[in-house]
Amino acid sequence: MLWLSEILLQEHEMDSFDQLCEKIQERAAQGEMFFRMDVKPPFQDTPVDWEDRLEAAFAQANRR
Repeated sequence: MLWLSEILLQEHEMDSFDQLCEKIQERAAQGEMFFRMDVKPPFQDTPVDWEDRLEAAFAQANRR
């Protein structure tokens, strides 16, 4: 299971929401089956619909 907090801790060089989406897609493509959002991303450009967008990024990578 992939946790959002794990990504944020392990990939601390990220500085934008778009970079976070890319990392989630990379992890999903590596075979992660489930994704949990246990914290809100700390980026200034985090959109209001951040949960939907992260879920879509995860799901898109799993469809490839």
